[in-house]
Amino acid sequence: MPRTVNFDPDATLKDKRPLLRRVFLTGLAAALLVLQVRLWVSDDGFSGVVATRDRVEAQRLENAELRQRNRRLAAEVKDLKRGYTALEERARADLGLIAPNEMLYVIGSTNPAQVESGR
Repeated sequence: MPRTVNFDPDATLKDKRPLLRRVFLTGLAAALLVLQVRLWVSDDGFSGVVATRDRVEAQRLENAELRQRNRRLAAEVKDLKRGYTALEERARADLGLIAPNEMLYVIGSTNPAQVESGR
């Protein structure tokens, strides 16, 4: 008796579907794994974000210190522009200014070699 074969074109595709699904899911899982590793390990991933946050915080602290220093310098400049006493005080401290009709007495130890030689 002749054998009849029913040819179903979808039958071959149905046989390959589980394999295709498995290959697709494996590839998807591998891609997800690669992206997760890159996210957690690489320099531009999570560790890079943490490092950038640390640098930003350090820069904020430095900026706050520099703002305070700028305020002090601005106040000093304003004081120097406004009054003669601040200018005189600065000249006395930095340049050793002695005003007219003032006497300067230096009290302190001298070089022992100068005392012995009578200089």
